[in-house]
Parts: sequence; C-alpha cells; structure tokens
Amino acid sequence: MDSSNRKVAIACVGLFAVMVGAAYAAVPLYDLFCRVTGFGGTTQVAERESELVINRMITVRFDGNVNHALPWKFKPAQRSVTLKMGETAQLAYLATNNGSDTTVGTSTFNVSPPTAGAYFNKLDCFCFTEQALKAGETVEMPVVFFVDPEMDKDPELEHVKEITLSYTFFPVEQPERPVAVRAEAPAAETNL
Repeated sequence: MDSSNRKVAIACVGLFAVMVGAAYAAVPLYDLFCRVTGFGGTTQVAERESELVINRMITVRFDGNVNHALPWKFKPAQRSVTLKMGETAQLAYLATNNGSDTTVGTSTFNVSPPTAGAYFNKLDCFCFTEQALKAGETVEMPVVFFVDPEMDKDPELEHVKEITLSYTFFPVEQPERPVAVRAEAPAAETNL
C-alpha cells in the first residue's frame, strides 16, 4: 500500500471513530445544552434561593400526568400559585399507587412557555430521584422553586403572566439499586 492510500485509510478510520464518538456523546451533550439554556422548557437547578425579589407577579400553574402503564393517580395539591419573581415557593404533588404491587416511577418535566424554562429554578424536587410506592400508598412529593427575576429583562417574555410546570410519571422497569445493595450478591449468584 503506498503512502497516499495509507493516509486516506487512516483519515477514514479517524473520521469513523469521531462519528461513533459523536453519536455516543450526542444525548448527554443535548441534555447538558437543555439544562444550561432551558431549551424545550427544561427547568434549571438552583443551589440557593434568589437574592433578589421584584414586584412583578407571575402565576405558576401545575399539571400532573401518568403514563397508562403506571397504576398511579398523580396531581398537584393546588392548581396554581401567584408570587413575586425571585420569591421561593413550595408546593406538593400527591401520588397514589392504585396497583396491587409496589411500583417505581420516574418523572419527566417541562415548563410552558418553553422559553421560560431558563428562568424557572428548582431548589428541591421529587423529579431528581426515582419514586417507589407500595400498593395503596399515597405520598406528598414537594417541589421548591422560584422564577428568576432576570426573566423580567427578557423582551420575549415581557407579556408572560403565567408559567405552567408539568410532570409526567413513567414506570421504571428495573429501578436503580443503591451501590451498597449492588455489592451484596445473593448466595445463589455467587456460585455461578
């Protein structure tokens, strides 16, 4: 093989490797992009409350949905709350397992209008972890949030008076197990 063919072959193998790597990186990079920009109504995660509260009022409406494969009833404890931008609020959602067995669910969420996602900050949320409910069990699932006062400076959102926070629960087929549990293999498995 002459050197020009070798260079073309190496370039093709290199391009193939880059394309495979990009395919694997696409999902986490897209997720990161959505979290940073609020794209598609993705909310932000805040580590502390807003230091600034302004007089502009905003109404946050709450919506709860459940995938048909999960035998839960899921709804907000109240339909809406009106607060000042920058003010922290806490609201609970109520979830009931109507099934005959313990089931585990995980939620997806978004904000509408989608451009408001960049300003909707969660301090604490049940959506950060999987939720297990025993048969017949009802639990309160809190969400603590604020709307960043920087939204008031966004010309696209100057006329927005309402934001809707929506959750949808889906079943988890194989719930995550804590690392400590993974380390303990049952006796039957250790003999395999």
